[in-house]
Amino acid sequence: MKVAIVSSSLNPKSRSRLMAEHARLLLGKRSGVEVDFIDLQEMELPLCDGGAAYGDPYAIELNKRMEAADVYVLASPIYNYDVNASLKNAVELAGRKMENKLVGFLCAAGGAMSYMSVMPLANSLMLDFRTLVLPRFVYAAPNDWKDEAMSESVGGRIAQFCDALLDLGERISS
Repeated sequence: MKVAIVSSSLNPKSRSRLMAEHARLLLGKRSGVEVDFIDLQEMELPLCDGGAAYGDPYAIELNKRMEAADVYVLASPIYNYDVNASLKNAVELAGRKMENKLVGFLCAAGGAMSYMSVMPLANSLMLDFRTLVLPRFVYAAPNDWKDEAMSESVGGRIAQFCDALLDLGERISS
């Protein structure tokens, strides 16, 4: 099974990136699992304009990498009660590649009150692309971190998330 992890934060000290890295380590240890870590910090994606942006080399690369995956992990910071703009832009550019496939969310936020922030994007993916959304996601608030290290609780929740992602991914693909 090939898992694409999309780390969407553009902040070099991103907590959602640390969560994505942890998932990459856990998934990479699994037999038969290949992980493609797509770091949007390293891709100069154009803003989606509904036309010419799709011909951009980075947009083409993103589409190829997304198309090659069986399941997806979308890692995002939460800004103003929503996933960040770079993730929404990536979905605009390559979301069709997730059609009829499984996606899960890892989120880092500045507060405890925006834990449902991924739902507008999840609903859009389900309605627009018939994407299946993993009914377990990881939301980490400030009290889940000590300095720049995630708590054992978050690490454990990411491990459960990875187990559920692979289990459901296998069931869907068989």
